[in-house]
Amino acid sequence: MGSIIIALARVVELVFTVYIFIVIARALISWVSPDPYNPIVRFLHNLTDPALYRLRRVMPFLQVGGLDLSPIALLVLLSVVQQLVVGFLYRLAA
Repeated sequence: MGSIIIALARVVELVFTVYIFIVIARALISWVSPDPYNPIVRFLHNLTDPALYRLRRVMPFLQVGGLDLSPIALLVLLSVVQQLVVGFLYRLAA
């Protein structure tokens, strides 16, 4: 049973890591003026907009002037939740 939980922990960790890289790619692309109809840009927006929208709604102070700090806050939040969930699963497996 422990091996299954460890495998699940690794999959969850991989999913969090991939999503973190998607948020980073979204932030990097926002520095240029990408074509909004580009499939890659639409893919990144479709995956990150729901989380960023909720975060901006809960914490409106993340938008300071023309600077949007919500991707940084999302990255910190994702990292914390990843550590908590994966750590819990590893402890559960032990």
